[in-house]
Amino acid sequence: MGYSPGDVERWVDNSPSARSPFIRDRARVLHSAGLRRLAATTQVLTAGRADFPRTRLTHTLEVAQIAREMGSALGCDPDLVDVAGLAHDLGHPPFGHNGETELNRIADAIGGFEGNAQTLRVMTRLEAKVMDPVTGRSVGLDLTRASLDASCKYPWPRRDPVTVDDRRGSDLGGQSHKFGYYADDAEIFHWLREGAPGERTCLEEQVMDWADDVAYSVHDLEDALHAGWITLGMFTSATERENIMDVAHRGYLPLVDPASIGAALDRLLALDYWPASYDGSQRDLASLKLATSRLIGRFCQAAEEATREAFPGDHLTRYAASLVVPEGVRTEVAALKAMTAIYVLNREGATQEYARQRDLIADLVDTLVERGGRDLEPWIAPEFDAAADDGGRLRVVVDQVSSLTDVSAVEWHSRLCD
Repeated sequence: MGYSPGDVERWVDNSPSARSPFIRDRARVLHSAGLRRLAATTQVLTAGRADFPRTRLTHTLEVAQIAREMGSALGCDPDLVDVAGLAHDLGHPPFGHNGETELNRIADAIGGFEGNAQTLRVMTRLEAKVMDPVTGRSVGLDLTRASLDASCKYPWPRRDPVTVDDRRGSDLGGQSHKFGYYADDAEIFHWLREGAPGERTCLEEQVMDWADDVAYSVHDLEDALHAGWITLGMFTSATERENIMDVAHRGYLPLVDPASIGAALDRLLALDYWPASYDGSQRDLASLKLATSRLIGRFCQAAEEATREAFPGDHLTRYAASLVVPEGVRTEVAALKAMTAIYVLNREGATQEYARQRDLIADLVDTLVERGGRDLEPWIAPEFDAAADDGGRLRVVVDQVSSLTDVSAVEWHSRLCD
């Protein structure tokens, strides 16, 4: 209900099935190689260094679960929202956003690199699932139009940063560099966006995007407390609070008065389930887990209620409604995100670690290009040989490197570059 025949159309395989189209889509993403590789890809702490912190895969599963419940409460198809949650990070390269930044620098002359644009490329070109019988080329997972659209966070091409209408706040440094597709993926992008109003995203994508914000703001805080990078006393320290307010204002909520961010911190601290202490004991672990669960419920329920009030009706789907997140709740989430940005992403020693990661990726790309693509994996090597020019060959190498995990990128570098 709420979905048209066009929403469930696929690029190639439109054969009938006993299963619903979105259940099939969910299965395709769940069984994909792209999803599996996220188990060894950075979320906050570099994958493989410790057992407790989340990887990009566990974060993805949590986003999908939160989005599924929130979307279902609004009347979206739960499997469709689940697909968006499972797929949203498929294009993230080794070392998370740091690796993304380096690959974007390397690929600047050929259209750049962006994790969300790469996600579309993975889903529609790089994954091995369905081959186009006419062209003989892979069409990736061949998901339905609605599932691809629900996974598309930035429905525009790469362009001058000052022209981007950034309606969602930004990470430190802004989101003006974000985009949703590369030039040679324009055909499939325009197909999946048929009927979409301008650059507006569908409700299912908005639900997934809010679930992503909620998940990493809460869970990254949990991981950081466990790792000892953040202490609960930081929330009450006058100096630390000023820092949090400043970063949240500059990086996420430039149009919000910093005093409102301080008030958001006060609301969080006043919650009866806000943890009083954390020493790693089982009792404190349980208290922290209760807090994370209740915070997720708080942030999601507020959005559900506000959206229902603005858009009455049993089944809110696609472009019939937009997600409404109360400003106070969005501010609370931004305050938590600022904590992670300050004390985790920019922790002591992080700058040197990030530099080593970027050097590793740059070395690996240079070596693969210089060696004429002979070290590429069999699934992508023919694309290198068929490329028309150096730019096309570089894009193939970038696709290969971005498909690696943190662990395999280190292994490849050790084997090929040392």
